[in-house]
Amino acid sequence: MNRTIRQALSSACLLLGATASPLVFADDPGDDQPGFHGYLRAGAGTSSGATGGRQACFGLGGNTMRYRLGNECDAYGYFYYNREMMKSEDGVSFVATVGVRQYSPNSDFENKAVIPLGVHRAYVEAKGLDFLNGGVAWVGRREYVRPDIHMLDLFYTNLSGVGGGIDKVKAGPGKFSYAVFKDNDDVVTDTGSGRIVNSTAAVRQNLIYQDLPVNPGGTLDIVAAAILAKGEGKHNGYSLSLIHRQSKVFGGVNTIGVQYGVGPGVGPGLGRFGSSGSTVLNSEATRARLFDSLWIQPTREFSMELVALVQRDKAPAGNSTWLSFGVRPVYAFTRHFKLQAELGTDKVSPAGGGRDLRLTKLTVAPTISAGSDYWARPELRAFVTYGKWNEAATAAVNGANEAGPVFGRRTNAVSMGLQLEAWF
Repeated sequence: MNRTIRQALSSACLLLGATASPLVFADDPGDDQPGFHGYLRAGAGTSSGATGGRQACFGLGGNTMRYRLGNECDAYGYFYYNREMMKSEDGVSFVATVGVRQYSPNSDFENKAVIPLGVHRAYVEAKGLDFLNGGVAWVGRREYVRPDIHMLDLFYTNLSGVGGGIDKVKAGPGKFSYAVFKDNDDVVTDTGSGRIVNSTAAVRQNLIYQDLPVNPGGTLDIVAAAILAKGEGKHNGYSLSLIHRQSKVFGGVNTIGVQYGVGPGVGPGLGRFGSSGSTVLNSEATRARLFDSLWIQPTREFSMELVALVQRDKAPAGNSTWLSFGVRPVYAFTRHFKLQAELGTDKVSPAGGGRDLRLTKLTVAPTISAGSDYWARPELRAFVTYGKWNEAATAAVNGANEAGPVFGRRTNAVSMGLQLEAWF
């Protein structure tokens, strides 16, 4: 299984999850293999330089992501099972996938979950249909097209939702996919009469053309979203992502992405391009992102991940810019023991003006691992993390921390603990 995951992740040059996707447009490492699969991260820690006994984490919040090694105060897991339901004599098969997930903002899965255990995958695929030219038809609730920058846990595209479509139909030199979703499928009611007065819903259409060869060892993926708002006085939007992947770069893959969204096309939450954000946003709200994500494995013992990113958000309330650079070198002293380090730095120019927010985070993590390569999992880690930020970032760092505003007026702190990360 580890060998399969490594090969799949290598082809995607992802750092997910999400959440790590094996192929750039697959859902997870086991999606094409029958059986039980999943992802899990959990651990416990404490902090010095912070009030209270909980582990504290370092991030700027808002529209940014944090560097995650030794800097995740939460617990998250999803588990799913897929199997073939039936196969006809002409080779057409129907495959069902059902999965559950749970999330807690601290180390206590059982008592502190803010996303309780519930179904988050439930879909059926039809495979082997001759009229789809190698493609697949599907309908249901799906985690869909969500490659990520692993170091940041940033799903730079994420088309997950309830819908249906066709996947990876061979078309010319590449493959074509189309899907339609109903997002934010809810209504606004009058508190007095209970009458429905509006809707937050949107119909989203996604078109993908992937694996287009553009240079030796390099391919281009194009992901587009058209979002049609359903509520009264709400706004439509769109997004477009161009993703270039270059293989065989020092044993790894380099990914360059250019992304742009308008209105609800800026995405929900932390900028998951391709999904529907709030339909309250109009064309004055835009987001542009450029990133370069590289992982390398030049030797069996040494591997490394690097990321550079700039994101520009425009809105009537003001414009903001997020700049980020990070590196995670890993050295395997033996097949099952690694030493990892991660250095990440962020700068945010806030929408309201004023001084830039700056944060730098450094982690050292001795690790017991399933293998010596970068993507081998499970990993059992001990870590020490140091965070340093300027005075302008104090409120943001306190606000973004799961443990609450425990740093007070401090501008540095240390956290330490143990963590598990696994996918299978």
